[in-house]
Amino acid sequence: MTEILDIITVGLFSAGIRMATPIAFSSLGGIFSERVGIMNIGLEGIMLTSAFSSVTVSYFTGNAWLGLLAAILVGGLLGYLHAILTIKFSANQIVSGTGINIFAMGFTAYMSQVIWGSRGASESVLGLGTISIPLLKDIPIIGEIVGTHSPLVYLMFIVTAVSYFVLFRTPIGLRIRAIGEHPAAADTAGIDVFRIKYLGVILSGMLAGLGGAFLSIGHVNLFVLGMTGGRGYIAMAAMIFGKWMPLGAFGASMLFGFAEALQMRLQSLGILPPQIILMIPYLITIAVLAGVVGRAIPPSDYKPYTKE
Repeated sequence: MTEILDIITVGLFSAGIRMATPIAFSSLGGIFSERVGIMNIGLEGIMLTSAFSSVTVSYFTGNAWLGLLAAILVGGLLGYLHAILTIKFSANQIVSGTGINIFAMGFTAYMSQVIWGSRGASESVLGLGTISIPLLKDIPIIGEIVGTHSPLVYLMFIVTAVSYFVLFRTPIGLRIRAIGEHPAAADTAGIDVFRIKYLGVILSGMLAGLGGAFLSIGHVNLFVLGMTGGRGYIAMAAMIFGKWMPLGAFGASMLFGFAEALQMRLQSLGILPPQIILMIPYLITIAVLAGVVGRAIPPSDYKPYTKE
């Protein structure tokens, strides 16, 4: 019992929320992209490039908020690139997304070498810091878990709620869902299919950019090569587990974030061999997908749409 209490602590839950934040941002982005019929495998690369961009801008300007803006813009730009390739030129969506991931690894390594003389890590930069919520931080236990975090953690909760509202309570959300399910019918109804598709994929990149920014200036305040560590792919798993619903993806992201926090906690306690501990988040991802993916119904067939 004592060993369990050593593992399950207030700090574990607080860390779980932090670890879930980049996954939640990216999974929400993936939802907007797939709801308009475009699969965005490039979430991993977008996160990595945005993490690098936020650190670079913060490094040269001394302003972390400008770094955050840069991450969002770079994420949107890569989303736009993916949209052009898959919508205008009908490129294979998986190939396009994989290309973005490969580009991100090479580009960030090269530019890190150019700027800091190291491919492995950047210098420390000014980060976003943390904020405390008045009254909430003073509540026993709950205040320790959610009372003090990076601003991006609280933004994650807001973006999740707004995403749900936009998708299921607004006309634009209805158009997004209609285009993913039946673009020809949406076109017949007078909806600009291509414009909404571009909007969904660009928004997907911007949200993934927020996830990347959290990893760098919202968490460790530096860039490390490959620091996303597969979180873009885990975000896609969270999206599928959540059945392409914002609240479902948020819950799945929390599950994966808790798994990652548990892995870190076990590693610090030295209870299990480190090789096994490092596998925990990925094993949970595989188990979730194996149990859910067969029953999950995608919101689109992901086929390129050609206006007749």
